[in-house]
Amino acid sequence: MTRWTRGEADIERMLAARELQRIKGDAADGTGWLEKATVTLASAAELASNDPNSAYTLAYDAARFACAGVLAQQGLRATTTGGHYVVQQAMIRQFGKAFEPFGTMRRRRNELEYPEFPDELVEAGEAAEAIALAGSVIDAARQLMGHLGMF
Repeated sequence: MTRWTRGEADIERMLAARELQRIKGDAADGTGWLEKATVTLASAAELASNDPNSAYTLAYDAARFACAGVLAQQGLRATTTGGHYVVQQAMIRQFGKAFEPFGTMRRRRNELEYPEFPDELVEAGEAAEAIALAGSVIDAARQLMGHLGMF
């Protein structure tokens, strides 16, 4: 499995807890995830002014897909036990600040998915910020992919 020394103990713990699992072969090619992230981000941008809530959720999904691609390239995949949170933790523990926006977006997306108040809204400016943040996560993932060999 290709990974940095930074975060190695965290990844091993996530594997032992079955929050992450090992994958290989075609499943360990993260390029499809990056392509999906790019398409999803474009869809978010199209919706941003008319449907900011959906645009935010799509921007979040785009960032998540990019992170999943990096993990796949390392021969890793989140399990249902680990979910989106373990994707966030694995990326931040190994690769640092470039992936911190994903954590912020994950928490906000959870507020939107499971609202305290049914009229929880995203303003157009917040959706635009999420789109920009997701774009930065995708760019960081794309840069990393050039350094990770397929597992």
